[in-house]
Formats: sequence, C-alpha cells, structure tokens
Amino acid sequence: MAVFNVIKLSELEGAKRLDAEYYKPEYLELIFRLKKVGCVPVKDVAFPIRRKFKPKKGEYFDYIEISGVDLTTGEFNTSKIIGEEAPDRAQWVVNKDDILVSTVRPIRNAIVLIKEEKENLVCSSGFAILHPKTIQANYLFLYFKMPFIAKLLDRYTTATEYPAINWNDVLNTPIYVGSNEFQTKISLIIDKFFALLKQSRSLYSQAEDLLLEKLGLKDFKPKYEKTYTAKLSNAFSAHRIDAEYFQPAYEEVIEKLRENNIELQPLRKFILSIQKGIEPGSENYRDEGKPFIRVSNLSKYGFTDRDQKYLSEELYQQLRETYEPKQGDFLLTKDATPGIAYVVKEQIEGIISSGILRLQINDSEVNKEYLALCINSIVGKMQVERDCGGSVILHWKPEQVKRLQIPLLPLSIQQEIASLVQQSHEARKKAKELLEIAKRAVEIAIENSETEALDYISKHA
Repeated sequence: MAVFNVIKLSELEGAKRLDAEYYKPEYLELIFRLKKVGCVPVKDVAFPIRRKFKPKKGEYFDYIEISGVDLTTGEFNTSKIIGEEAPDRAQWVVNKDDILVSTVRPIRNAIVLIKEEKENLVCSSGFAILHPKTIQANYLFLYFKMPFIAKLLDRYTTATEYPAINWNDVLNTPIYVGSNEFQTKISLIIDKFFALLKQSRSLYSQAEDLLLEKLGLKDFKPKYEKTYTAKLSNAFSAHRIDAEYFQPAYEEVIEKLRENNIELQPLRKFILSIQKGIEPGSENYRDEGKPFIRVSNLSKYGFTDRDQKYLSEELYQQLRETYEPKQGDFLLTKDATPGIAYVVKEQIEGIISSGILRLQINDSEVNKEYLALCINSIVGKMQVERDCGGSVILHWKPEQVKRLQIPLLPLSIQQEIASLVQQSHEARKKAKELLEIAKRAVEIAIENSETEALDYISKHA
C-alpha cells in the first residue's frame, strides 16, 4: 500500500533534500522522539579522526575491511599486507578507543570498537572514525549498534550507483547521552560482552591446540615447493592435470598423520544424508523477513550478520521443510569459501543457500563438534585447498567432500575437545545476550525513562 506524507516547504531542512524517501513518516517520528529526549549531535561528544595512512615499502600493516566485520558483535578480521601492496581503500590509521562506523550500504551496521592498542592498524576508507570526547567509548559503540541508528543512517544515504553517507551525516547523528551513571552501567555490560567474546575465542583456540597436539601437528608447517613432479598415472586417477593439485605440501599433512599412526577415514563413512541448500534468486531478497543464510553468513563460530539478506514470510514457509537447518545439523560450505564446518546449536528460523551443504552425521561413529573442528583445522583446510585450487570462484564438489580424510582420535579425546568448543559457544551466546540487554536498556531510556532503564539493567544484567 502506498504511503502519503505531506511536508511544508518550511520544514524541508534547509531544502538540502527533496527526495520523498527522506521524509518517510517512520523517519520523522524517530527524529521527533529523539529530539524530545534531548539528543545532541554526535560531534558534540566525539571527535572525527583522520589519521592518513602512508604505506611504506617493506613495512607490514593489519588492514580492516568492512566485509571482515561481524555485524552482530563488531568482531573483525584483519589482513596482513605489505606496504607496496596496500589497496587504495586502506586509508585511515586507527588506535585504541576509536569507533569505526561504516558509511557504505548495504553493510551499514559494521561498527567496530578498537579495544587494544595495536601498531600499524589501518582501516578502509569506507569507515568514518570517531574518538570519544565527553562520552564513554563503550557507550558510543553500543549506540551505533542500535537498530534505529542504522535506520537513520539509511535515511541519509544518497541515491548514487554506490549508496553511501558522508562523515557529516555520522557526526550529525542524534545521540542520547544520558547520565554518567547510565553510561557507566551500559559500559560495564559492554566490558563483560567483550570479555566473553575474548573467552569464547580463547576456548576455541584451546580446542584447536589440543586437537593438533593429539594429532602430532602442533608445530607442523607445510612446505610449499616451487618445483615438483607428479606421475601421469596420478593425474589420470585424480582426473586433474593442473600443477597446483600436485603440490607436495597438500600430501605432506596426510603423510604426517600416517607417520603418527593416526587412523584416517573418508567423511562419507560418517554421513547418513547430504543435501545442498537452495538459491531462490536475488529478486526474492528482502530488507527484512526471515534470514537467507549464505556462505558469508557462516563461520566456524556460528551464524554471522554479514550483509544479511532476507526472504518473505510466504517464501520461507514454502522452503522451510526442506531447507531450514535443524538443531544438531552439520553445515558445510562448498562454494566461495569452501570448508567452513559448523554444528547448529539451537533451532533457528532461516533458509540455507545452495553454497551450503546440510549433513546428517552418524554421531555414534564420530563426535560432530570434533568433526567440525577437524575440517576447520589445517587438516581439512589443506585438503579443501587442494580440491578447489585453480578456480576464480571456488567450488567444492559433493564427491570431493565425501572423500575428505578425517583423522580419528579415541572418543574420550574427541569429547574432551568437543567440550571446549561447547564452552566457547556458551560464552559467545552469553555475550550476545548481554549486547541485547544493553540495547534494550537504551531503548527503554529513550522511550520511557532512565530510571526504568536502570531498573531493567539491574534485573537482567
């Protein structure tokens, strides 16, 4: 149904915007509510930071790209890049307590708080950088994670081929500052949130270390050869003639396991059923609805809100019986970034894409969490890299998936390793719950009162 809204010429905010979308009722209602509670522009409480990055030949730096940010938690991956290979978008040097706000669409909610001092940390030009002036860094980070702020930033987007906002849009975003007590309460929750995320990563690393230690691969580093030979008979049996496939480093990890008397079994031995997801077509993508889980939305830690697409309720209902992952399902990516394995921990509402395989695993033969960790480890990565080498867009065929060699340790050790993975997941789950509590507290403070928000915090956090 069409929505009509009449705006007086005198109300056209200096006549800088005349597009109807800018004056949608939901935007105007939100602005009115924020003004009513005394919000101020972000520039009143934070500085814009523009530390221009100048790459030096031979010097390495860690680079944060928007696509590497987890939109739910704000965690980020970095790429280690040498100065002369710096991409044009590597533009800003960032330091501790800087808040990075994405200015590009559709990845609007890529918000990062730099918690630790790190040398040579650089981010993309697609971020606006803020540094607290009269506000706590944790609170400013949380505020930009609020759903209504993402909506406001969408309002400011200019309709170009590459939709984006500018730094002034970020600096003029209205922020509810609140009292020092309220900020401190929120900040303490965010401290716990980050501590739990750190604990989660640490527990997962412990599981990885224990696995490699038990497999005799703790300090193993494959040696990539520049020149090597392969038998013609091997090429015929593998149905491959590309040189990369016969790189000795790929076979080295399997040979090392055999030397350590580790039993190896093909993945097919543990698979009860295998099914790939579906591609409904980009014309069916929506801005809201039920999540359409693509390869980019899956990591070894679980589901991530990275450029999330959605499907309508009607289409979801049509597809859910076949393509919705259930608790305990084993998910494995086969396209784009093949070899990411994850065991579904809780029932979710969503549809998996055709780039993800949904496996039923015989857990009387192998622990599923242990199996996922093996595939995510160097043991799985080397085999996947070998199978998928040489393609522009990587594809891992189901028959190759079934041939994947899995090292088997005694079930008692598998369970010990799996327990660490489960503890990692629980810490991450608690962290996300705390983040939602903090968000809700800010909403309550704006909608009702700070007193009510503080009471909510004391009951839930």
